[in-house]
Amino acid sequence: MSGIRLFVGLGNPGDNYENTRHNCGFWWIDFIAKSHRLSLKNSSKFFGLYAKYSEESDYFFLKPNTFMNDSGKSVAALSNFFKIKPEEILIIHDELDLSPGNTKLKLGGGHGGHNGLKSISSLLQTNNFWRLRIGIGHPGEKSIVNNYVLNKPTKSEKLAIEETILNSYKIFSLLTIGEFEKAMLNLHSK
Repeated sequence: MSGIRLFVGLGNPGDNYENTRHNCGFWWIDFIAKSHRLSLKNSSKFFGLYAKYSEESDYFFLKPNTFMNDSGKSVAALSNFFKIKPEEILIIHDELDLSPGNTKLKLGGGHGGHNGLKSISSLLQTNNFWRLRIGIGHPGEKSIVNNYVLNKPTKSEKLAIEETILNSYKIFSLLTIGEFEKAMLNLHSK
């Protein structure tokens, strides 16, 4: 099985959203870019900020400049241009059903009401892409979810999310070579 070639962090562009729970996918990409000394370039062709990293193969990192609801536009543009299959894409996103400090890796599945995943599934015309679900917790009531995801996490939540990002980075090389079972075992074992 081939590995991940495109890593996409989901979030909303702009200073107003930079430190919100909904942007933890952007935080992941920023962490990787810093760790590998990558410079994300703005691309109108790909509707986002992207970087190319080359080792034995080329890997791409993307932060869509579209708002969350239109993330698929950016993902489809880059993946179509570089001929990247859906199963070679990892979408890193916030997950209400996991508490801060928890993360899960999975292939496929529904969108669970996440508008970014909904947009990507629609434009790729499949759900068959990988997801790294970063726990942000749930506010307890469905009616306040929008406000919750668009606000900053508490200090302890932020630290837990940052630890999750660091831990998930440890499986980066496994993801690039397609060792998904091993990556899941390492990630899901505490």
